[in-house]
Amino acid sequence: MSGAPAMAVADCHNDLLLAVEHQRRRGYSDPFGDFWLPQLRAGGVVLQVLPVYTEEEFVSAGALRRALIILETARWMADVHRADVAIAENGPQIEEIIASGRIAMLLALEGGEPFGADLGLVDGFARLGVRMASLTWNRRTMLADGVGVRSSGGGLTPLGREAVSELERCGVILDVSHLADAGLRDVLEVAGRPVVASHSSCRALYCHPRNLSDDQIIAIARTGGMVCLNAFGGFLSEAPSLDDYITHIAHAVSLIGDRAVGIGADFIDDVLHIVDPILGGALADEFPTVPNLESPADYPSVAAAMADRLPLEAAQNVLGQNLIRFLKSML
Repeated sequence: MSGAPAMAVADCHNDLLLAVEHQRRRGYSDPFGDFWLPQLRAGGVVLQVLPVYTEEEFVSAGALRRALIILETARWMADVHRADVAIAENGPQIEEIIASGRIAMLLALEGGEPFGADLGLVDGFARLGVRMASLTWNRRTMLADGVGVRSSGGGLTPLGREAVSELERCGVILDVSHLADAGLRDVLEVAGRPVVASHSSCRALYCHPRNLSDDQIIAIARTGGMVCLNAFGGFLSEAPSLDDYITHIAHAVSLIGDRAVGIGADFIDDVLHIVDPILGGALADEFPTVPNLESPADYPSVAAAMADRLPLEAAQNVLGQNLIRFLKSML
């Protein structure tokens, strides 16, 4: 792609918006410029998906207001740092932003809590620039059960099935990470457009409910979608390492090829320290970090390790080009 470096990074999941919002509330004037932007630049990130996550205390009536506040934080970041970043809402904008040397930021919702039971809000959020959304986090919503409540059956509600169609109608990409297995099965039955798993790894390598089975990975790819691998240590192995992460990537590539796999690193360590050292319902007792894989600034290490395990073109595809192509084609 014109303007993109050889190992450009496109990351499908970083919760930095939540961290920036918390820091601004505590009086930091520019936490994005002081902390996150240098890391993104050091890591070669050219496209970053920015999810809006609903913290536990805002799950009920406060979810909509909280989402709007965090989306406004994203707009503030883009205004203050217009020379370095811009919010992309369609394929041509992604192309233009990256070609200009700026970082394209794509807005997403992590969980359908802000929708409540009103699917009219799907169009409202799309008008605000949201271009990706999941139906749930680990918890239950009006739309679906998350992986944390899978014992109840875990499928989509009737409203959740309608939500899939409404998201597709509004041009919002459906993210299936965090869905319980039954919910993912339901999505695959009713989806008419490609879906993405924004930050999930491989259950065949490490049996964790947040990871995807081989059959699920293949089914997502068959929609024309993508699986972006999560770098959180608790989903990789008992003693997680950078090599473990690359092994998860290589496994996904072996299943669906090097053009349907990406990265959604989910760098949680900095966010936890900033937001809350205890993240309720996260399906993890500990939050292990992976040496040389703790922040966006570590992406050169990921690129080098990936190039040692995959052909160069495949490594370039997985590290960034696949997600850029996918988003341009979908938007």
